[in-house]
Amino acid sequence: MTKEEEKKNTEETKEPASTDTSQVGETPKAEVVAPIEKKEVLPNQREVRKTGFGGGKGGYRKGSNDDGGDGLEEKVVEIDRITRVVKGGRRMRFRATVVVGDKNGKVGVAVAKGTEVLTAITKATSKAKKELSPINLKGTTIPHEVYVEYSGAKVLLKPASPGTGIIAGGPVRAVVEAAGVKDVLSKAMGSNSRLNNVYATFLALKQLRKFEKKTKGDK
Repeated sequence: MTKEEEKKNTEETKEPASTDTSQVGETPKAEVVAPIEKKEVLPNQREVRKTGFGGGKGGYRKGSNDDGGDGLEEKVVEIDRITRVVKGGRRMRFRATVVVGDKNGKVGVAVAKGTEVLTAITKATSKAKKELSPINLKGTTIPHEVYVEYSGAKVLLKPASPGTGIIAGGPVRAVVEAAGVKDVLSKAMGSNSRLNNVYATFLALKQLRKFEKKTKGDK
């Protein structure tokens, strides 16, 4: 066999190169993802997330305001934890001080206890609504100066001109705001107890006399 014949036979036995494109090492084609359509959310279509009592985080807080739907403002002034030693251990309860008013000459104060914070607040609120007392006001302020002492707490209230605002601390402010007073000067002395200062302010407002305009014929 000549060299030319051997070369011809070798070419005939060669297999054609594979045309398969799925071999290892080939760069895969990137998958085309359709763009996400953005939808405009109107303010009135936004989801409201309720995470706690009243739509906010947690429950009642000290000094929080609430309106039970009857036009009365409910303000939690103080929440105390009371521990009582009984046979077999200690018994823990909560005491809530609540101020209720219509901001138009009526205000009530009450204290109640409960095994849970919400229970104590509910009881105190219900009790305060039953003890609403009318308060004599003179426009946006009080008709005259008044001074009251209660369990070591001393509270002084003075009339103020329109635009002065409420010059008072937390406990006193809570009571006068609920009663509808917008301009007043005050001073709390003698006790740091919020409960005593609240009751002293409440008694002071109840002692206000009705303001009567004098006519020309009056002496």
